[in-house]
Amino acid sequence: MRIATIVLVAYVLCVITAAVWRFMPGFTRDAVPAIGALTAAYLGHTTRPYRAPSMAGSVVLGYLMDVVSGTPTGLSCLVLGVTHDVARTTQQRIFVRGTTMTIAYSAFISVLASIARVIVCVVFGIPRPPTFGLELQQMALIALATALVGPLVWRLFRRIDAAYARTHRERDAALEGLTP
Repeated sequence: MRIATIVLVAYVLCVITAAVWRFMPGFTRDAVPAIGALTAAYLGHTTRPYRAPSMAGSVVLGYLMDVVSGTPTGLSCLVLGVTHDVARTTQQRIFVRGTTMTIAYSAFISVLASIARVIVCVVFGIPRPPTFGLELQQMALIALATALVGPLVWRLFRRIDAAYARTHRERDAALEGLTP
């Protein structure tokens, strides 16, 4: 139930961001934060003993993003699956607490998701921008926007985790960002 709630909230955030972000001025219009990648990383980072439910949540969110954004079906599913898996493997080594670490980790996740998207596009022959320089510029803008939005999104997801906590101790740990 926790994963379904996080996926639903992330989907609503993606829809609102897609609807509102196009009204941003100048170059910021191209700097759409990678909320799906942040969600996949959060699900991977806070995975309980079993990996399959959170991976399924990431893949479902990717499919919903594909349907809304018009990208080829399965592109975001694969990218969010890879992002989830990398976040899961870094779970034991990276301690994401505090604003600075959350911003840095959000930028890392955004760059990772962008690179995974490029690799998936190359492997499956999906059209990409004509020049690699344009693609690098997009990666940098998306990483910047994601780094700025990341702490807010993670705080929201931590609140959801706290709502599903069974004890007061688990609730406090979820609000502080401690992984279970």
